[in-house]
Amino acid sequence: MTLTKADLIQEVYKKHDLSKAQATAVVENFLGIAKHSLQEGEDLLLSGFGKFSVKQKNSRRGRNPQTGEELMLAPRRVITFKPSGLLRHRVNGGE
Repeated sequence: MTLTKADLIQEVYKKHDLSKAQATAVVENFLGIAKHSLQEGEDLLLSGFGKFSVKQKNSRRGRNPQTGEELMLAPRRVITFKPSGLLRHRVNGGE
């Protein structure tokens, strides 16, 4: 099962005294702030949840798995996630 953006909106709508449009705006605004932060290379720390970080990957040699042809992979930025100790504990069955 996957939690979707629509599911998040529904949960915000149900748990808070907001209209469906307000709940949608809250979720969309949060996601927009998070996206902008990561695009700017800033880390995103959500206490009790985890930390999203932007890492720089250097160019490296690779190969096309279909043809075996060697090629150079361009440098790029990747997003990593490290869960908080609390989240890790809860995922593993702790309370």
